[in-house]
Amino acid sequence: MQATQTRVARTFRKTTETFAAGAKTLAQRYFVSPEIFAREQANIFSKQWVLVGHQSQIAQAGDYFTADVARESLIIVRDKRGEIHGFYNVCRHRGSRLVENRNGHVSAIQCPYHAWTYGLDGPLLGAPHMDDVPGFDKADYPLHPVHLALWEGFIFVNLADSLTPLDKWLAPLTGKFFRWNLPALRSAKRIAYDVQANWKLIFENYSECYHCAGVHPELSKISPSDSAENDLTEGPFLGGFMRIASDKSLTMSSKTCALPVGDFGNEDFRFVFYYSIFPNMLLSLHPDYVMVHQLEAQSPERTLLLCDWFFHPEAFKRSDFDPDDAIKFWDMVNRQDWHVCELSQQGISSRAYKPGPYSARESIPAAWDDYYLRQMS
Repeated sequence: MQATQTRVARTFRKTTETFAAGAKTLAQRYFVSPEIFAREQANIFSKQWVLVGHQSQIAQAGDYFTADVARESLIIVRDKRGEIHGFYNVCRHRGSRLVENRNGHVSAIQCPYHAWTYGLDGPLLGAPHMDDVPGFDKADYPLHPVHLALWEGFIFVNLADSLTPLDKWLAPLTGKFFRWNLPALRSAKRIAYDVQANWKLIFENYSECYHCAGVHPELSKISPSDSAENDLTEGPFLGGFMRIASDKSLTMSSKTCALPVGDFGNEDFRFVFYYSIFPNMLLSLHPDYVMVHQLEAQSPERTLLLCDWFFHPEAFKRSDFDPDDAIKFWDMVNRQDWHVCELSQQGISSRAYKPGPYSARESIPAAWDDYYLRQMS
């Protein structure tokens, strides 16, 4: 056990060691300006790899879901060979939206307007009454593809024409999370939260526990708010770990609710890891489950969050599996967070707001702001 503690201590650096003196919160315009929001859509969400889901959501050929990225609707679908594709949700005939449901199962993608029909891998298969059109060739009208790639079972898309491959973009994280078996996990529950706050406030809130003692008393009893240490302290990937009290889990009962998601030593059960992956993924790694927040910025003052709780696939077969124990705990903590984020949005909108100084326990939000501003410039 002591050896494990030593290994962890060498891997992580305390938050205060990376704090930049004089750092302040962002100016008001970054949270309320429609012009800034439009720039974010153009400079960030239209040009970077964005999380849209997990491969377990489309386990079978013909399974699909839709995703909204930078004001574009996308179809994410698994074809008959098992490959996953991403397409713009736009018919090649007269531009109709092809799919209206958030998810479902199809044998082909058919336009509801004039019944143009596409294969699950994109080609136009049928176009009624178009054979009489001189020069018309179905091969010229496949669905418009979007760049798609997988990382640890999670599906990312990129709308840019010129881009860095996902594996190179995420190279600093290679092998970091292998113990949690992320590709194999399955979601037991998804909750969608409609939060009346800017998406950046949610990232900043997630990235510090300065607020935890007052806002999250239930969480702080199990995971001390002053136990945070970080190993990723600059750039697009930020975070580290917090300690869990001995023999406890982050659940309503404070007991483990499922099989371990990976092969952990006894001491490793005493840590929960929190990472933000720019621009829209929050990854929370527990010994017995993994929680993921996927952010969809809707406006300067509104964010949709899709929260999934992932468990080991074998856990679903056991009689003692109780995912609600974890889900209810974090649903409570989530709502506490969203409430203070909304209060922040309301206060920042005031003419009285001025950027305030970050504390030494808020080095990660300060680092996140720095990276964000570089992307905006």
